[in-house]
Amino acid sequence: MPTQKVLEFGNLKAENPACRLHAKPDVPQHSKDGDILIGGIFSFHITPLYSNLTFKEIPKQIQCKDVNIKEFLFAQTMIFATEEINTNPDLLPNVSLGYKIYDDCRSMSLAIRRAMSLLNGQEENNSSFSSNSCEKPSSVNAIIGLSDSSATKGVASSVGPFHIPVISYYATCACLSDKKEFPTFFRTIPSDYYQSKALAQIVKYFGWTWIGAIRTDRDYGNIGMATFLDIVQQEGVCVEYSEAIVRATPREKILKIVDIIKRSTSKVVVVFASYVDLEFLIQELLTQKVFGLQWVGSEGWISNEYLAIPENYKVLGGAIGCVINNDIIPGLQEFFQNISPSDIPDDSNYNQTARAATGLKDLRQLNIQYADVPELRITSNVYKAMYAIAHSLHKIYECQEGQGPFENKTCANKNKIEPWQLIQYMKNVNFTTKYGEKVHFDDNGDPIARYDLVNWQLSKEGAIQFVTVGLYDASLPYGQQFIMNNVSIVWVGDQKKVPKSVCSESCHPGTRKAIQKGKPVCCFDCLPCAEGEISNVTDSVDCIKCSLEYKANEKRDKCILKETEFLSFGEIMGILLVIFSLLGTCMTIAVALVFFLYRDTPIVRANNSELSFLLLLSLALCFLCSLTFIGQPSDWSCMLRHTAFGITFVMCISCVLGKTIVVLMAFRATLPGNNIMKWFGPTQQRLSVFSLTFIQILICALWLIVSPPFPNRNMQHYKDRIILECDLGSVAVFYAVLGYIGLLSSMCFLLSFLARKLPDNFNEAKYITFSMLIFCAVWVTFIPAYISSPGKYTVAVEIFAILASSFGLLFCIFFPKCHIILLKPENNTKKHLMGKMPS
Repeated sequence: MPTQKVLEFGNLKAENPACRLHAKPDVPQHSKDGDILIGGIFSFHITPLYSNLTFKEIPKQIQCKDVNIKEFLFAQTMIFATEEINTNPDLLPNVSLGYKIYDDCRSMSLAIRRAMSLLNGQEENNSSFSSNSCEKPSSVNAIIGLSDSSATKGVASSVGPFHIPVISYYATCACLSDKKEFPTFFRTIPSDYYQSKALAQIVKYFGWTWIGAIRTDRDYGNIGMATFLDIVQQEGVCVEYSEAIVRATPREKILKIVDIIKRSTSKVVVVFASYVDLEFLIQELLTQKVFGLQWVGSEGWISNEYLAIPENYKVLGGAIGCVINNDIIPGLQEFFQNISPSDIPDDSNYNQTARAATGLKDLRQLNIQYADVPELRITSNVYKAMYAIAHSLHKIYECQEGQGPFENKTCANKNKIEPWQLIQYMKNVNFTTKYGEKVHFDDNGDPIARYDLVNWQLSKEGAIQFVTVGLYDASLPYGQQFIMNNVSIVWVGDQKKVPKSVCSESCHPGTRKAIQKGKPVCCFDCLPCAEGEISNVTDSVDCIKCSLEYKANEKRDKCILKETEFLSFGEIMGILLVIFSLLGTCMTIAVALVFFLYRDTPIVRANNSELSFLLLLSLALCFLCSLTFIGQPSDWSCMLRHTAFGITFVMCISCVLGKTIVVLMAFRATLPGNNIMKWFGPTQQRLSVFSLTFIQILICALWLIVSPPFPNRNMQHYKDRIILECDLGSVAVFYAVLGYIGLLSSMCFLLSFLARKLPDNFNEAKYITFSMLIFCAVWVTFIPAYISSPGKYTVAVEIFAILASSFGLLFCIFFPKCHIILLKPENNTKKHLMGKMPS
């Protein structure tokens, strides 16, 4: 006999027996005995009715209303799978499965209460219950449920310490993948993490970078949207707004969200919500005629036929989103069509409510088109959950001692299988359904993530249909997970072209993005690349600087080789300079020929004809050396042009200086007793020319030894072209060469200036003065012109200076003599030349 006990609590008094039920027990909606019991929790109703708590009496049971026929069919799928397994001789032979199925009425508190009922057993068995005993029926080995993520978290947390596996068919919150918090949780529907990735792939695939976001203000929407935003923002997508809604959202908040949508510039709205939460927002958008937006949806609403009515198509037409794969279970539709209200126990609250709500005698009158109802895709998840349990149990019964997974390789007690043992086998379950889908769980208890991509389209009859346009398979390699079918997508407004949704148009190659101050990174201006920089991709953040030998093309999208510039023989300037150079050479030769033919005449013999011929030779070389400045610079041409120029000009000026000194000394020698001319005879004149020229030769030799001129590619002077030039090497030596020429020229000019008024009919000194005046003027102006002239014009200025000074010497010194020789031979006499000029 049990021990007699008395429990007093206020006015309540409990005597023998020691335990009894004080409240009305929870009665399952569907139940069946079996060797192993499986629990089920489904939302047969969607609205719970709570009673007021007075704390003076036992609370009344929560009442439910608003039938959810879909959840009833999910429960029937569990029953269908159980019957199928029990009749399968190859799966769990000689073992029968039973079930207890409860209604949670979309209430977390009621869902946890139902879970506790499944664990503890609260039935009073009239046949065995006596006045002196309480009995506790065996608890279930696993629970299939629930559809809501928040309620599933509550149930999984409650039963987890008891090691009862919970297998959800519809709870998608990524938070449930945390094995530390939910160690006994499994599911046959993919985690929202993968759905978030799939939605992000859709946004990226169609090039939308400026979007709005709306979510359910519960775990499903908050966590799913947070994951989605993390992924798309890493892909460069910006979110203009992100708003939360629930079914009970006040209308003022709904109006505020609608106003935000109306004022936004983004044309794509991503919604991570359930249809019950989204319904009122869609109605308000329809009322205010907010059309023309492209909607992207999660599986919580995108395929819900309650939303898919012709009126809502004005708002949601062309929507695209993710749904669970449409797996057709053989025989299930026939099973549904054979369901009738009489199949539900008479004492079921659901049966009474269903009859009152629908007034139907036979569920076949619902005209269930199983393959065409998108939300019935979930039935395959219930089916797979039941089979996952069955296959795990089958492995337990097949276990051989010494090969088990437990301590010392033992197996479970087949007469009393513990739920925690079932969990061990469910972690490794791996099977293929009879319709060909592979089922197994990863380390987080999640299945392989696969989604169909559906598109809202109108049929010929005007009905909304969900057309499968693609597939997302997370098991495929990255970059190949998103696969589009060859099916035309109908976009918002029944358009065939993908709508654009960008804050700023893409920056074309040749420009770079500059973020607008105070705005997201997707809002930017397109600035052209600077000179010498390019961008060869769309939406480039920075421009790439071309290497020194390259420049940007006109569009600034490609680096092209810079043009090389030098004074060539083929261009007009080069041709003209060559002509003048050869003309000067020919004229010099012509003068030399005239002098040679008239070498015995007084005007030629006067003032040392040998110096005249040497001067003509040096002038000819001066004209010819200018040719070395034309053409592409090379090592030899660079060394030759400057040294030849320096030496020939010194030789030329030395001859002129010698002639000037001879003129000046000749007139001094006419004074009585002055014998100075013996020191300025032909030998001394030749020696002076050689000595002065040799000094320049030494300077040039030093130049070539220390730091000779060399060809250089000048890329700094111009950004768009390369100047091929001769680098001077040692600039100091170069200016020493010019300075030496300038020194001799100055001396020559000074002496000729002093001798310009000597009494003679042909005073050569005054012509030398004019020639040196031209020479000095040319070279004084040459230096600033040389420094400031760019590119090939620097060379042209140098050639011009050489030619101008050479022509000046030729014309001023030799043309007056040629004029007398050829045109006034009567003046080419010693008497005339020695005649005194009038005072």
